[in-house]
Amino acid sequence: MRALAGALRSGLLLRAVGKSFARLAVGYSLSLALGVALGVGLARARWVKDTLGPVVLGLQAIPSVCWLPLALLWFGLGEAAIQMVIVLGSLLSIALATESAVNTIPPLMVRAARTMGARGATLWLRVILPAAFPGIVSGARLGWTFAWRSLLAGELLFLSGGLGQVLEMGRELHDMALVIGVMVVIVALGLASERLLFARLEARVRQQWGLDRA
Repeated sequence: MRALAGALRSGLLLRAVGKSFARLAVGYSLSLALGVALGVGLARARWVKDTLGPVVLGLQAIPSVCWLPLALLWFGLGEAAIQMVIVLGSLLSIALATESAVNTIPPLMVRAARTMGARGATLWLRVILPAAFPGIVSGARLGWTFAWRSLLAGELLFLSGGLGQVLEMGRELHDMALVIGVMVVIVALGLASERLLFARLEARVRQQWGLDRA
């Protein structure tokens, strides 16, 4: 607690949290947009499933930190390398969850919508995506967790500010109190984002979609 108090007074901890969350917001936003689009393509386009499906499943088995050497070779010691690790660490899980959500839509619902004249963008925006939305939210929740882990792994190995750098600094200084304190902060931030954002969002979506059991 004294180590955390000192880090707060010096501004080190607040700067690190702000830096990490700024990176996370950018990388996660890209992952969410690209992952949902890829997941929809995997579910509804046969050629996308045949060409990219095995690749997505295979790459999902690669730990996110394994992308860092490749990112450093491509982009050098910069923010783009960290963002690549975040995106590749969370995009695939969001895509697979989105694919599963779209595939579980009852075919009768889609056929009924087409019978009533829904085509093209109308079918997608008013039938398919709303029906798959609870599953997409669950995938976004999972993707956030992977993005958070990927960010910290990248910051630990590549000193560029953020909570990962504070952890590495504590290790170099043999400051066990600071290391454990930052780990406590990471757990607290993870729980806060889960409870205050995703748990409430998912509960509200399930309630509005009538998926909660009585």
